[in-house]
Amino acid sequence: MNEIQFSKKACLVLSNGAVYEGVRIGADSQSVGELVFTTGMTGYLETLTDPSYCGQIVMQTFPLIGNYGVITPDFEGETAVKGYVVREMCEYPSNFRSEYELDSFLKQKGIPGIMGVDTREITRIIREEGVMNAMICDVPPEDLSKIKEYKVEGAVASVSRTEACVYPAEGDKKFTVALMDYGAKKNIIRSLQQRGCEVTAFPQSAKAEEVLAINPDGIMLSNGPGDPEENAAAIAELKKLIGKVPVFGICLGHQLTALAMGGRTVKLKYGHRGANQPVKDLIGGRTYITSQNHGYAVVSDSLKGIGRETFINANDFSCEGMEYPGKNCFTVQFHPEACGGPRDTAFLFDRFISMMGGERDA
Repeated sequence: MNEIQFSKKACLVLSNGAVYEGVRIGADSQSVGELVFTTGMTGYLETLTDPSYCGQIVMQTFPLIGNYGVITPDFEGETAVKGYVVREMCEYPSNFRSEYELDSFLKQKGIPGIMGVDTREITRIIREEGVMNAMICDVPPEDLSKIKEYKVEGAVASVSRTEACVYPAEGDKKFTVALMDYGAKKNIIRSLQQRGCEVTAFPQSAKAEEVLAINPDGIMLSNGPGDPEENAAAIAELKKLIGKVPVFGICLGHQLTALAMGGRTVKLKYGHRGANQPVKDLIGGRTYITSQNHGYAVVSDSLKGIGRETFINANDFSCEGMEYPGKNCFTVQFHPEACGGPRDTAFLFDRFISMMGGERDA
């Protein structure tokens, strides 16, 4: 275990001009990004390795982070965050699975961070004023234009794979699934493999003809970062795929499907990020605790006569799920693979399996 010395001062500068002084953690560099908060008490490793955070400075609302160290098998993908903000970082993690401390991980990945700031106050600011840009630096700049002008752009292309890859099924192969990788978390692939699916993951730039050429039994649309409307080419290819075989979309996949079906998306004031988001099933009536990470939402009213809303967020009533009668397609905004409840919504993968087995969705 390395000896850690947190002593160098750093600043978190918000685009509204507020400055918070703290102590440097992670890489000794300057970074600008969209500042967002996540409410999970655990799961910081999954957060830091979730490609959906591309272009963002992530702030943890839970006050102590890093107490169980770094555990490589828990990684969800390649880290894409622009910075990391915590109240306190644990110097000496204690867990039988721990490989090393979190500060070393941040340094290895080149992620600048800051600790010792009032994360509760900053969270309240974001909840009141909305998501804003920020900078992690040593000295606050006199000119805030670089911070204010920052935009998350080209995010999906930057985190998606560059070539197709096949992941074999666990046990006997039952189905072939084409996964559109918009920044896919590893556990989506694992959840399909565990159910007997051979998964062929395609880059976000793949054409519909390439996907259909493997004769898939179903198509999975993954999570991913950024503004969904930016992905015009991917949306155009989805229009050619929906209705051909069963389709299941998660997070960004949910949003892109809505856009492909003629709907709209809207940016939320501060998004939903964390492992404790309540979602109500409009069909069964049950409320589930879910894991989420998104800053945009589908406008369900824009899909009247085309799709049917199936889930809503119990806090702000935004759309959390859609299904498209006659298209054998359904999507959710939350992450059923992420064990939020802890496995309350894993049944959605089983529903997808049933659809590929010949049970048509209503």
